[in-house]
Amino acid sequence: MQIGVFIPINNNGWLISETAPQYMPSFALNRDITLAAERHGLDFVLSMIKLHGFGGKTRFWDHGLESFTLMAGLAAVTTRIKLFASVATLTIPPAIAARMAVTIDSISNGRFGLNLVTGWQKAEYDQMGLWPGESHFHRRYDMLAEYATILRELWERGESDFKGEFFTMNRCQLSPRPSVPMKLICAGSSTEGLRFTARHADYSFTLGKGINQPQAFAPLAQRMQEFAREAGREVQTFVLCMVIAAETDEAAWARWEHIKSGADQEAIAWMQAQAGADKRPGADTNVRQLADAASAVNINMSTFIGSYATVARMLDEVASVPGTGGVLLTFDDFLKGVEDFGTRIQPLMRCRQRVTKEAA
Repeated sequence: MQIGVFIPINNNGWLISETAPQYMPSFALNRDITLAAERHGLDFVLSMIKLHGFGGKTRFWDHGLESFTLMAGLAAVTTRIKLFASVATLTIPPAIAARMAVTIDSISNGRFGLNLVTGWQKAEYDQMGLWPGESHFHRRYDMLAEYATILRELWERGESDFKGEFFTMNRCQLSPRPSVPMKLICAGSSTEGLRFTARHADYSFTLGKGINQPQAFAPLAQRMQEFAREAGREVQTFVLCMVIAAETDEAAWARWEHIKSGADQEAIAWMQAQAGADKRPGADTNVRQLADAASAVNINMSTFIGSYATVARMLDEVASVPGTGGVLLTFDDFLKGVEDFGTRIQPLMRCRQRVTKEAA
């Protein structure tokens, strides 16, 4: 099973709490996290793109870096670990994104891939006059399919003459092309999102669900495999997991309770209001999951709380689910979390024994 880190490109990582670690994003912080991940044999890092925060007392995600330029910097200071940027597809034309990706492919010697983001939070794009209107909620994967098609044509052939509803290419040229096939990620969990991923992407990312429920994502992984078979492609599922680990289960749970006690309710309410803007029926999207609970201090992602041995056991359970490619980890304290994972958790994981032996 592959292990990645969802590096903190925005302030305070993924905990909406006054009692969680408070920090600003910086290149230095993300460099140190990425170099630690590389040193411990982890497989990849991914940075998101968020353009408007949630406010509140913590000003959650009000401070953020840009994904492509951050990953270009990380490509220059790393040698082995894979790097994935996220593109806000409403802000960057596909031909420009394709060229930016090729540039980082050159810097990294073929270690770069791209996460495609349709955009669901109106405030992010309305502030720049780029929100397409309410129709975007039900047309966003139609737009993304055209976007992905253009990327593939440019990367694979060096030319695109695509004519669609959202984009028009007139013998658009791209050279040089990527040194290796470029990998695409999509994090959609709705039926239309999974079908898009099956047809166009290489990896499917999901939030997972619940506290200490390592196999709760299994039904989604099964659906992904069914759609991939229909499309005649292979697509692996990766699970976003928060890890809060300590020497004992009791110490880890005490830290979690302390974090929950400082939940920034104002920021959480703002996020939930934004997530509720899509009024279409159905509840099978990542966006709806964000707004699902009364308290979303951990953005309702799958969270593993316990001793190093307990967390290692749960991660092995994740690996046992058919169709699983790996996990994308977040931590309350990223620098300590990556170090603890590399030295205390990974050596206990059956699915990472090869990496542990190589590191030794």
